[in-house]
Parts: sequence; C-alpha cells; structure tokens
Amino acid sequence: MAVRRIVRNVATQQVALAHAFYRDLLGLDVVMDLGWIVTFASGQTAPAQISIASEGGSGTDVPDISIEVDDVDDVHARAQAAGFEIAYPLTDEPWGVRRFYVRDPFGQLVNILAHAD
Repeated sequence: MAVRRIVRNVATQQVALAHAFYRDLLGLDVVMDLGWIVTFASGQTAPAQISIASEGGSGTDVPDISIEVDDVDDVHARAQAAGFEIAYPLTDEPWGVRRFYVRDPFGQLVNILAHAD
C-alpha cells in the first residue's frame, strides 16, 4: 500500500470565491469544476506530506495549509494588493524559510513560504 496523493478539502457554500485566491493569486489550474466542488492543482509533482504541530512556529497558530512557492515576495505583494488579510507578516524564519500567513476567502489560515536557497 502506498499513499498517492493528499487532498485538502475546505467546506463552503461559496465555492466560486476560491478562484480569486487559488487561481488568480497562487496560479493554480482548475482541474475539476462540478459547481459544488472545484479542484485546483499545479503541474508540479511533489511528495505527499502531512504535518502534525502544536504551533505554527515563532509562536504562531498552526496554519490550515502550507503552500510552497518559488517567489514568496511576489505572492505577498499580490496578496496585499488584492486585499487579502495578512495574518502574519512576511518573515525570514530561523529554520530557513521566508513566509507569511494569509486568510483565504473561507477564513482558512494559509502559510505561504519559500525555502532559503
């Protein structure tokens, strides 16, 4: 037996609001849209992961999801310009990531990060 994929599901009655955040801000592709569910994906292959945490690091709340990007500064600037709530400022963390927290349209706490080179 092998885990092939892990999918994060978010409950909402306003599925259409997801496009502005997950497609427009993060650049994910719509790979399925049945009206009552929309699935976004990247063209990248990544290992299936799940993290279990007592805090989010640096004393923050545990985020609902973490998304690694190639240019965290660009995503941060676009999130601010789009008016999304920045819940934790853009920060260089001592464990080698640059990140910020943002609230998606459904109130989910999203950790947007890039690893230091």
